[in-house]
Amino acid sequence: MTERGIIEKARKESRKVLTEIEAKELLKQAGISVVDTRLATSREEAISISQRLGFPVVLKIASSDVVHKSDAGGVKLGLKTANQVGKAYDAILGAIKKQYPGAKIQGVSVQKMARPGVEVIIGMSKDAQFGPVLMFGLGGILVEVLKDVSFRIVPLAPRDAKEMVREIKGYPLLEGYRGQEPVDVANLEALILKVSSFVERHPEVDELDLNPIFAYKDGAVAVDARVILGES
Repeated sequence: MTERGIIEKARKESRKVLTEIEAKELLKQAGISVVDTRLATSREEAISISQRLGFPVVLKIASSDVVHKSDAGGVKLGLKTANQVGKAYDAILGAIKKQYPGAKIQGVSVQKMARPGVEVIIGMSKDAQFGPVLMFGLGGILVEVLKDVSFRIVPLAPRDAKEMVREIKGYPLLEGYRGQEPVDVANLEALILKVSSFVERHPEVDELDLNPIFAYKDGAVAVDARVILGES
């Protein structure tokens, strides 16, 4: 499905929040590297997909009504066997139905667990005066605590992306702090520019979060993605 097709599908269903699978497919169409993610609508399907992708895997609730999946018990990491996947599938649905009894559940997403890397975030929100503003910084669960981020107004030029990466206090982590492997900074700059171009093409997108993105010496991949549409 095309970028426009994914957005129009959500519009027709009167949904503002795309599911993780829809968000990843949308961004993949835009040339942004994301972890391959499949939707399972049954316990057996989750096990089958896991076996095809290869263990270990991650399971997450797929619901537009559940934004903070981890806090709600909707995420299970590092599942290494079919038995663990089956139990995790049941546990996720049980937790979500208890905490969000009215939530519309599409199923459970299954993805291969990505190898660890330096966690960064790329996000976009809209300012009432300046319009779309792009953010880059250290990611993961500590992003709200550290608040080590930089901002630029869309559209971005290559110079903007280069400056954004180097402005954060955690930049030494990207260079290879204390013997750690340096990450591919040029790839991160290119990724920022791709997100900027995507935002330009889609003014109907109100919010976007790629968090975490695992940055490596040989590239980067978005592990989770969130896209929220505006009113029009």
